[in-house]
Parts: sequence; C-alpha cells; structure tokens
Amino acid sequence: MSKTVANLALATVLIFSSPALAHGSQSAKPAAHGPVMTMDQIYQAFGWDFDTAEITTQKIDDGFYVLFGLGGNIAVSVGEDGTLIVDDQFPQLMPKIKAALQEIGSESVDFVINTHWHFDHADGNLALGKEGSWIVSQANSRAKMLDDHIVNFGPFATEQKAYPKYALSDITFDETMQFHINDEKIDLLHVGPAHTTGDTAVIFRGVNAVHLGDVFNNAGYPFIDADNGGDLAGMIAFCQAVHDAIDDDTKVIPGHGPVTDRAKLARYIDVLTIIQDRVQVLIDDGKSLQDIMAAKPTADFDAEFQANAMMLPSFLSRVYASLTRE
Repeated sequence: MSKTVANLALATVLIFSSPALAHGSQSAKPAAHGPVMTMDQIYQAFGWDFDTAEITTQKIDDGFYVLFGLGGNIAVSVGEDGTLIVDDQFPQLMPKIKAALQEIGSESVDFVINTHWHFDHADGNLALGKEGSWIVSQANSRAKMLDDHIVNFGPFATEQKAYPKYALSDITFDETMQFHINDEKIDLLHVGPAHTTGDTAVIFRGVNAVHLGDVFNNAGYPFIDADNGGDLAGMIAFCQAVHDAIDDDTKVIPGHGPVTDRAKLARYIDVLTIIQDRVQVLIDDGKSLQDIMAAKPTADFDAEFQANAMMLPSFLSRVYASLTRE
C-alpha cells in the first residue's frame, strides 16, 4: 500500500468516525469533504503511472474500436471521413494514444466527444484542442470547464482547474445531437443530471454500440458527483433511457471496465435502484451516514461490484449526499 493510499484509508476512518457523523438524526451532515489532494496525489492513489501505462485496443467492428489505458475508456470511429473519439483521458498519455490510433488507421483526431467534464475523461482536451480537434460536449459540461471545481469523492477530494480556451468544447448541445461520419449515424443523448449535470451517451447506430461515460461503471460502484449536481435517481433514469434506446445486441461501453452488454446495464440499473431504496428508508428513519455505513445496505452486492475500502465509503457518502440534498 502506498503512503497516499494509506493516508486515504486513514482519512476514511477519521471522517466516518467523527463526532459530526455520530448516531443521530438526519440533520447530522457529513463533512463538506475530506482532504483536498493534488492531482499527482490522486494519480498515485488510483495507481496511475503515465510512464508505465499501456494503451490496449479492442476491435468491436470494422472501423470501430475501444482503447483502454488510464482513466475513461475511449471509443474510436475511424474511416474515410476521419477519426471521431469519445473521451480522451490525459495529455500525458496522448503520445501512446496516438500510437494506438495510428495502428488502426487514424492519422489525426478530427472530433472528440467528452461524455462529461471530469479530468480522467477530458484532460486530453489540453493536447487535442491545441492541435485543432473539434471538441463536443453537452452544454452543462462546457459550463463546468469554465471554472475551478472541487470534485468531492467523500473521504477525499481534489480540485479540477478551469480549462484554457483551446481545451473547451467548441460545439455543445442540450438534449440530443447527431453525427454522420464514417457511414455511421451517431446519436448523442443527454437525459438530465446523473453522474454529473452534463453527461452524454453516444450511440453508434451502425456498429450498434453505446458509450455511456461514467453514468455506467463496469469496474465497481459508480461515483456520483453530488456536490456538482450529480444525482443517483438521475443516474438510474439516464441508464434506463439508454437501455430503452438500444437492443439486446448492443455493445455497451462503460466509462470504466470491460465492454459488456445490455443485460449487464439492466443489472446495474436494478442494483442501484435497490440500494437507493434501502438507503432512503434509512434516511427516512433518521439515520446518519455513519449509521447507514454500519447497516451495510450494499453488502449483498459488494463482491459483484468489486467494492474495496476506498470505493465503498466514497459510494455511500455520495449516495447519502444525493438523497439528502435540499
């Protein structure tokens, strides 16, 4: 365990055993956030090493791929019209990402769609925007990119700085938008506040695939950015809307984790709904966050969702924040 991860574990213990979170009424509120970590500390805590990281490629169909590295998964449409990618990870990884793109026939990135504004999905804008790639996002994501924001994970937090002009979205939309590129009809869909207030699902109709960004996490429980408008009920509604817009043969690309299918998305919706209902009952009974943690409302799903000592307190604190926000 690294020193930073050890510090996170200690911070988790301190935060969730603090007097403010002692047994009591719903009025007992969690601390605003835990220690604010630098980006370098966040990278270390998540085990991200840009020097040793590798970009791997999964072919989904002719001209359509998913790149895996650090941070959010990257979907790629490449063909005679150019290259469109969904999310772009980090500028530190851009040489490796470009090398992977070249191997599948891409000369440059023409369009990048940000599924949302968080650093592990959109910091690559800092490299691609300078090079002339057109950046697309939901309007609320661009608005977030204009200012500094604390991203509160519960037991710990970090500050994401405003993006310079060249890394901002060039094109935005409110609810829906369409691309026609590489013989693909690509639907962009925004349902409402979910993981953030500016999430986009990107549906590739030709190859029958969808990228949901962090509204759908296939590597654990999701992070709900409740302090910046994210909403658990909205996340469930967003996933349900996408589920209803695809079919059983659709390849489902999560923000993190392996490519999966519609059945796995349906399971995710069911589990989040059950957890939401359980936690709401506890809140209605006047339970504090510490009480809810002790009740273990996720216990029967923890193994399935690969919960660990850092993920679970973060997830439950953000569920609590979402459900108690006035």
